[in-house]
Amino acid sequence: MDPVRYISNESSGKQGYEIALALSRLGVKTTLVAGPTSINFSKDIKVKKIVNADEMMAAVQKLLPVDVAVCAAAVADFKPKNKNKQKIKKDKQNLNSLNLEKNRDILEYLSKNNKLRPKLVVGFSAETENLIENSTQKLNQKHCDMIIANDISKKETGFNVDHNKISIVERSGKIESIPKNTKSYIAVKIAKKIIDKLLVNDKNTN
Repeated sequence: MDPVRYISNESSGKQGYEIALALSRLGVKTTLVAGPTSINFSKDIKVKKIVNADEMMAAVQKLLPVDVAVCAAAVADFKPKNKNKQKIKKDKQNLNSLNLEKNRDILEYLSKNNKLRPKLVVGFSAETENLIENSTQKLNQKHCDMIIANDISKKETGFNVDHNKISIVERSGKIESIPKNTKSYIAVKIAKKIIDKLLVNDKNTN
């Protein structure tokens, strides 16, 4: 909105970081595009730091082509249409409403990219209700191959904590639920699923 205020959420970036680390340890050349976070990144992975959604889109576009894209970042759906150069003074501005516009959808951009679509596109769906239904709908709308359904309604799992509880929803309709565990453990499960899926797809192609 101005040099002081911005739109964000509670996502710490921990799950995305752990997935990047797990894929790297499995031998995958990995680049992590990361927004503002307090994470002390491992030197084992290449990190591209960005600040906003537009920068993330630009960074993703520069990295193409890739074999796998994992869209774990909780990118804001909307941004202020205009940014004030100076701090908005509360006694001079009416802040009862904000003039917003949509950010470009990075997951949809990757999934529907006819020329540079990755072999495997994995999305994340952070939901507070109807977890599987909403996540399946997002998978179909975005045309991704797999989506990680993430219930963020509980304080002990999801955003800004060290534990998570997820369900992996595949395009085939198969659903695998992983009970509450550390985000590093969850990341290993997701990374192995990605590798297995990628190998199966390559075998079917060849």
